[in-house]
Amino acid sequence: MSREVDLFVIGAGSGGVRAARFAAGFGARVAIAESRYLGGTCVNVGCVPKKLLSYGAHFHEDFALAADYGWDPGKPGFDWPTLIANKNREIARLNGIYRSLLLGSGVTLLESHARLLGPHTVEAGGELWQAKHILVATGGWPQKPDIPGAELGITSNEAFFLPQLPRRVLVVGGGYIAVEFASIFNGLGAETTLAYRGGLFLRGFDQGVREHLRGELLSKGLKLEFNAEPARIMRRGDGSLATSFKDGREIASDCVFFATGRRAMTEGLGLENCAAKLDDKGYIQVDEHFATAEPSVLAIGDVIGRVQLTPVALAEGMAVARRLFRPQEYRPVDYRLIPTAVFSLPNIGTVGLSEEGAREAGHEVKVFESRFRPLRLSLGEQGEKTLMKLVVDASDDRVLGCHMVGPDAGEIIQGLAVALRAGATKQVFDETLGIHPTAAEEFVTMRTPRAD
Repeated sequence: MSREVDLFVIGAGSGGVRAARFAAGFGARVAIAESRYLGGTCVNVGCVPKKLLSYGAHFHEDFALAADYGWDPGKPGFDWPTLIANKNREIARLNGIYRSLLLGSGVTLLESHARLLGPHTVEAGGELWQAKHILVATGGWPQKPDIPGAELGITSNEAFFLPQLPRRVLVVGGGYIAVEFASIFNGLGAETTLAYRGGLFLRGFDQGVREHLRGELLSKGLKLEFNAEPARIMRRGDGSLATSFKDGREIASDCVFFATGRRAMTEGLGLENCAAKLDDKGYIQVDEHFATAEPSVLAIGDVIGRVQLTPVALAEGMAVARRLFRPQEYRPVDYRLIPTAVFSLPNIGTVGLSEEGAREAGHEVKVFESRFRPLRLSLGEQGEKTLMKLVVDASDDRVLGCHMVGPDAGEIIQGLAVALRAGATKQVFDETLGIHPTAAEEFVTMRTPRAD
């Protein structure tokens, strides 16, 4: 005998939980199944623990800065197991909050694997469920390159649970995860090398931002190897790892961390039992309303491969809940002007078009840039510089993009994202009074376009 619901959600990550909670709040009968951990990648092996480790990595610079302000911090020491234990405790607390949110919303929570048996039938935990709608929100999973010895490396999943901080770390990849973890390992004291097969990391970001970050990372002692594609990893007799590259380079390390992409988690879902299709990259194909080729089956989040960010999954989950159960409030997800942060050291914050993207889109642009040493560093020897950049449409004065590399970049850019969505012009920025002395005021005091 089967049980009936209006919505069955597979995957209790950010998007799935948001859709389930609000659908239940709209009066729908909702069940959600999760076989791994509540909160998905972001809470457990993604954004949240990563930023906690990033905070930890920044302290070695803070201790040095404290001495410039008259404090005697003594000789700082770092204990990796303490950081990981405290991180685990916080994640467990968040798991409990997610459980309470779901149950408090009236959602039936099934902590088991779920599989489609048909367009309206799900099997979970040995039970059959009949659902008017089925939402797949199973997220993604890190993948390693197909090279000999790849099994000797780790991914972000394992990095959060290493028993000790490795003495030497090789990070392979050039996306934001690679840059963030390279900064973390380097900041916590590991001898760190980042190797990327391309000419410069963070492809798709503003070129000036990429180049500025490269200089700052080098100044912090991070080793960078570009145009370096790994060919093989071997275990040496002393237990260390030797990574050979296609151009003949070899790098010795105690840990190889792969940040070489993520794949959609679709295995074992039973999608073959309905009309849903995958694209050539393995993501579930959906229309503008997140419906698959099987009208009763929908999908959101990383498993559809659009914009793989937690706030985007949350917006998609809300959109699905509204369209199905509160259509009068439904609004399509707007993928324009999504603000983004990279928690490298220093941080990146960005919203809108890069300089290159604006030109490619046909805009005639004016660029305003400022590079400066933050006031906070003025009493000591630290030479880190902040970059702030505005990309402006020369024809109508509209600000097309805001970019920053420096402390708290994400916090600052979040506020500017509101201005860009409101269509702010450079004149509006110019007429806005700054808060002095802050770094953020630089965004409203840049008056002269870059000479070119």
